[in-house]
Amino acid sequence: MDKGGSLRRKINEMPDFVREQLEKHSVMDRYLLRPPYQRNDYLGWIIRAARQETKEKRLAQMIYELEKGDVYMGMEWKARK
Repeated sequence: MDKGGSLRRKINEMPDFVREQLEKHSVMDRYLLRPPYQRNDYLGWIIRAARQETKEKRLAQMIYELEKGDVYMGMEWKARK
């Protein structure tokens, strides 16, 4: 698995609870297809939440966006072909 490619910022490790939910919702493959900066941003955004309910809400948003496929952090996004 790509650990971040050419990212110059801190690389966020995936917590077990995130990995479990990505696998449970069958979106790990979609997560891995996202560019390294998106994967890192999603993880950092989730990890930085102070309250557990906020982490869960952010994780749910990430899963929704991965399922939808054309959204990144609430913005329209198109994968490069």
